[in-house]
Amino acid sequence: MRTTALAASDRYFESGAFVDDLTRRVGYRTESPDPDRRPELERYLSEELTPHLGRLGFSCEVFENPVSDAGPFLVGRRIEDDSLPTVMTYGHADVVLGYDDQWSDGRSPWVLEQAGDRLYGRGSADNKAQHTINLAALESVLTTRGQLGFNVVALFETSEETGSPGLADFCDEHKELLAADVFIASDGPRIDPAVPTVFMGSRGAFNFTMTLELRDGGHHSGNWGGLLGNPGIIMANALASMVSASGEVLVEGWVAEPMPATVQAAIGELAVGGGANDPEIDPNWGAPGYTPAERVFGTNTFEVLAFETGNPRNPVNAIPPRAVAHCHLRFVVGTRSEDLLPALRRHLDDNGFEAIELTSSGLSMEATRLDPAHPWAQWAIQSIERTANSSVAVLPNLGGSLPNEVFAEILGLPTIWVPHSYAACSQHAPDEHVLIPICQEALQIMTGLWWDLGNGDTPAAN
Repeated sequence: MRTTALAASDRYFESGAFVDDLTRRVGYRTESPDPDRRPELERYLSEELTPHLGRLGFSCEVFENPVSDAGPFLVGRRIEDDSLPTVMTYGHADVVLGYDDQWSDGRSPWVLEQAGDRLYGRGSADNKAQHTINLAALESVLTTRGQLGFNVVALFETSEETGSPGLADFCDEHKELLAADVFIASDGPRIDPAVPTVFMGSRGAFNFTMTLELRDGGHHSGNWGGLLGNPGIIMANALASMVSASGEVLVEGWVAEPMPATVQAAIGELAVGGGANDPEIDPNWGAPGYTPAERVFGTNTFEVLAFETGNPRNPVNAIPPRAVAHCHLRFVVGTRSEDLLPALRRHLDDNGFEAIELTSSGLSMEATRLDPAHPWAQWAIQSIERTANSSVAVLPNLGGSLPNEVFAEILGLPTIWVPHSYAACSQHAPDEHVLIPICQEALQIMTGLWWDLGNGDTPAAN
């Protein structure tokens, strides 16, 4: 019967139905950063996802976001029996801006187009193909078995690309509605296109701005050079006190704690980079004494995103009055997120940079991590290995950031992500795409995983 369900997913893909579904979904211009697209977000939930879930026996309801200018949520529930395990799954309907005039070869971001083994379209990788795959796999199991053998709570949000405003408050308010035993969803990239991957959390992200304003207006460098402090130079030295010339974080309170043995063992088996479109890794960059995989998945990393002083587009011989640096820290579990800004304040003051102002800004997410030895993690890994007939890359946490803390901390769920994209997919950029071979394999993996969940041999049933 498991093989019958897998064959049903293969037929769905080979018939072109997957491409048809994804074509239709990419066609919705669900750009959450553009407030004028709010009606498209609502249409995607009401016209696209609600009917699909309804055909699978889900009862659906659309909820307003607690944040007034953020997009709505859709919750679909299929409860077969209260005694069965319940899985919560998730996806996001929104996408970043299309950048319509920047796509190559005359492509439109809103028209799915195949070229070789790629399917191009905005949202193809992030996140429409991924939740399309997971829903189709559910349907294959349901059609084959006649029932799932477990309960499902499906949550779709429409503001993920603007930082998931309101998601935490919504989940906190609706804990009973969203109650489950395990969280299984898909977003983000595989570590390698050819390697099935799971990750169980994500690094946190803390964005902030450093501003130094010394005076009004610029002053001639010939008349005042050597007499007036240059904010660009001062800011550069402040940054140099925070991170070494080789990328090692130097701020006390910002350095990651040692990795637990189970986490280090899982990361030790991973290889990063080396793909056809991947940049070449700088071997001596970052925290010393760690492998590349350990640095990106197990340590804290600091980045300067933008640094401006004077007028870079039209420089003049004047001492600028102001310097600003936009920065962020990616951090792992064990780092005290509430102390990140105070720790930097202490560091700057101790090093003579009291005049630099600090403000938190933009995206901020907490770090989460599920131990790879957790029973639900081991169950998912074994299911995927059985279907793929290959080993699985196990990431205790993603190098990037997702709103996983909402599911892990607020809802208290063991969280398992099975990504169906890859790192060079041009996510958030022109020419976003998914790889057809990954999509086809992912359908098999998710069908097998849902099938095994309904067999009763799960941690929740033991």
